[in-house]
Amino acid sequence: PGPASAMARAAAAEAFSRRLGAAVRGLSGAWYNRHMAAADRAIRARLPLVDLVLEVRDARVPATSAFELLHRRSPEEPDVRLLVALNKADLADKSETEWVAFMKQRGCSCIAVNSHSRGSINELLNAVRGRIREIKLGVSDCTGTVLLVGIPNVGKSAIINAMHQIGRIGAAEKGKLKHATVSSHPGETRDISGYKVASHPNIYVLDTPGVLSPIFANDESGPRLVLTGAIKDSLVEEYEIAQFLLTVLNLRTECREWENLNLDGDKSSFADAIPTRSCHTKRQYSSDHTQDFIVRAVRQALSETIASFQGDLGNENDLRRLVEIQFTHLQNAFRISAETIEDRNKCVAVKLLNLYRTGRLGHYTLDHVPDFRQEVAA
Repeated sequence: PGPASAMARAAAAEAFSRRLGAAVRGLSGAWYNRHMAAADRAIRARLPLVDLVLEVRDARVPATSAFELLHRRSPEEPDVRLLVALNKADLADKSETEWVAFMKQRGCSCIAVNSHSRGSINELLNAVRGRIREIKLGVSDCTGTVLLVGIPNVGKSAIINAMHQIGRIGAAEKGKLKHATVSSHPGETRDISGYKVASHPNIYVLDTPGVLSPIFANDESGPRLVLTGAIKDSLVEEYEIAQFLLTVLNLRTECREWENLNLDGDKSSFADAIPTRSCHTKRQYSSDHTQDFIVRAVRQALSETIASFQGDLGNENDLRRLVEIQFTHLQNAFRISAETIEDRNKCVAVKLLNLYRTGRLGHYTLDHVPDFRQEVAA
């Protein structure tokens, strides 16, 4: 790529972010439906009644994914009943550890979590037990209650299923395991449900629907919320979201290291993985864009177009031209043969977003600690 400075490249990419941010802002909170409004009221009513609040955030956007309802107080007044879990840490880059340290420095208890890792969930369970014991100090045979909250699609239901599955509950109770609905689409959880996750002390966690304030998404947060799946793709053009994603990839250096990455996008061992109810080995089909050979072709198309591009990435028009070139190459990588260019671009966008959101294109933290020193609620 051209000799543009990092500042110039960031400025060129900002145009894509502003356009997507304007599209999100133009929704006027359309994602905030009656179910979300009802959940908002129910959460407000239960907040004063529980012993501990477990706030789940997306480790890729630790500041942007903050649960706004919890953080209206002054940052200088941290809630002693709050524990923040940065979920999807396996999809974030190493700066996630900096976020944990930063939030602890601000007086907020924080832990990085991978909801698919038994070891990670055990660490979270131990942290919850420890906080409940501190809060219930001096109370014998106590029962602790935890309210699980967060914006849509940060993995609350996956976390509670994992905690419920491996928590130290009695053998008889294990036969009655419940399962929260887990989906890659925001807004699937509609009701508040209780799950026992530990004994000695007994701890119950209340799973709640994701709530995103209708006025929360601004020009900076909107694109990140859409890209990470907190706002439904159906509300915004997938093509615009994927264009923004490509600008993110084009300005990073990760693509040069893709050949060294685990294709699964998950470095946890198989033995550490928490089994699901549908652990079936899939046959490989050329139409399945998640197969390894398709992912390799996608990575190769992106890295080669970036390496061979002769334009200036600090120029908005040149950056737009690179994105258009990449869409053309990705049609071949994904083996897409739709008739119209609009249909082909949409197919590319949907598949590319899925690969990003599942970690197959590398690990990215979109919120940087220095950028949010005044904004992170603790």
